[in-house]
Amino acid sequence: MSDSLFKQCAAAVDAAQKYAETAKDSLKQHLVKGGRLDRTLMEQNQYACHGFSWVSTYVEALRQTLNWATALAEQGLFTELEELIVRIGFGEYLSQLRGGISMSQGEIIRAQDMWLTDDDLEILNIAEINELIAQGNTPAKRERLARLIEHSVDSGAFGNLGLDETYSMIRDQFRRFANEEVIPHAHEWHLKDEYIPMEIIDKMSEMGVFGLTIPEEYDGSGMGKISMCIVSEELSRAYIGVGSLGTRSEIAAELIMGGGTEAQKKKWLPKIAMGEILPTAVFTEPNVGSDLGSLKTRAVKDGDIYRITGNKTWITHAARADIMTLLARTDPDQPGYKGLSMFLAEKQRGDDDNPFPTDGMTGGEIEVLGYRGMKEFELGFDGFEVKAENLLGGEEGNGFKQLMTTFESARIQTAARALGVAQCALELGLRYATERVQFGKPIFDFPRVHGKIALAAVEIMMTRQLTYFAARQKDEDKRCDLEAGMAKLLGARVAWSTADNALQIHGGNGYALEYQISRVLCDARILNIFEGAAEIQADVIARRLLS
Repeated sequence: MSDSLFKQCAAAVDAAQKYAETAKDSLKQHLVKGGRLDRTLMEQNQYACHGFSWVSTYVEALRQTLNWATALAEQGLFTELEELIVRIGFGEYLSQLRGGISMSQGEIIRAQDMWLTDDDLEILNIAEINELIAQGNTPAKRERLARLIEHSVDSGAFGNLGLDETYSMIRDQFRRFANEEVIPHAHEWHLKDEYIPMEIIDKMSEMGVFGLTIPEEYDGSGMGKISMCIVSEELSRAYIGVGSLGTRSEIAAELIMGGGTEAQKKKWLPKIAMGEILPTAVFTEPNVGSDLGSLKTRAVKDGDIYRITGNKTWITHAARADIMTLLARTDPDQPGYKGLSMFLAEKQRGDDDNPFPTDGMTGGEIEVLGYRGMKEFELGFDGFEVKAENLLGGEEGNGFKQLMTTFESARIQTAARALGVAQCALELGLRYATERVQFGKPIFDFPRVHGKIALAAVEIMMTRQLTYFAARQKDEDKRCDLEAGMAKLLGARVAWSTADNALQIHGGNGYALEYQISRVLCDARILNIFEGAAEIQADVIARRLLS
């Protein structure tokens, strides 16, 4: 059975890849002008461009799902549960490739939106795909999968992840920590809009969270991005704020490792790795968002210091941070990205009574629906002093280039956080469905309840394998901006759909603040916005593939 299934899936992936290549050729005919990709034409045809990104993301997700299943089969670990995940996942995603992919609620991309014809769709009309669609995402298979995971809430056994023994041990360690130290308190922190307690952060530091990918020579653990994914997912499953604490350390460490001087590495990396200092990323400005080339905050050199003047917004964990990776314009005469520089800006850690005690710096909290525990701020700088020695790399004008080196890791880590939020929603929905009795039986027994749970389990596993693939590419020093972007794009959508469906399973109770799923829905919503909004991410993927 497995050999036949794998052959079908391999043929389906090949056909789907040919379909994506046909879509690529079609888009180029309409978007290339004078031999070059025309940005104006791309903007005018965003549906086509972004739809192509989704098509390509689906193809890569199918490929990595097949690779995962094949590897398990070679080890004798491919059970009925994993087979159902493959059959349902391939059946559903292939059907959407033919009929339309949901980019978001109400935005369905279809072949004709990419100037493709019925003849082009014939590429997907092969016996293997027809069989996978017809026999894949059926009510019977969804129910069987749901029954296999019906009692998996406590164990977390929703399918073999394909991890080796070391990674499995890491996952188990952080799952226990999440279950014991975070989950019992997370909802209260959210409802009271409280900071994550410092004792939790201290325990995370002791477990090596903040130095996970920092080299051992700088007191880190020297582990790779797959470890980062596993840790981020398990912590985010408990509470996205806890899972996101490591993001700021990850970004700061990546910036310093990639663009810092040796003296800066020796000074700052050990402090970050040991949790001695907490970093925050200070990039975004009011009315700028993703358009960092329009950034206005100024940094003017004055002897052995720089004076920073300007405003920043959506700065996470700003009050309690000790150091800011701060992007500012050092050359006002250089347009766009060229005049930007990155600083390691030191500040005093604030508290509730005095959140911003450092001279030249003010801040105000932005109240948010979810993603709490660290708090969001608008910041104002007026002559704020930064030591000249803290100019990253010691040379002006490299700020944006330095920041770009962090995009791959940040998006992989965000995909992992999305997986954690999705997994949390899945477990909450499953627990409620099996405990809630209506009409004389658990609501889990109703097809439109257990069907939601089954499909969520499938999509989470498929997204997880795409995310792990991106992480492996990064660990092998291969370019992976495309794969990282795809993982983030799909992960954010899966987190939202899983949370939305889990709340639906809760019915009216899901809308009550006392139920955890109300928090998880709010937390899931941010994932389609930060680290590159879904539309921006789709645009980046399209440009990368079409150029």
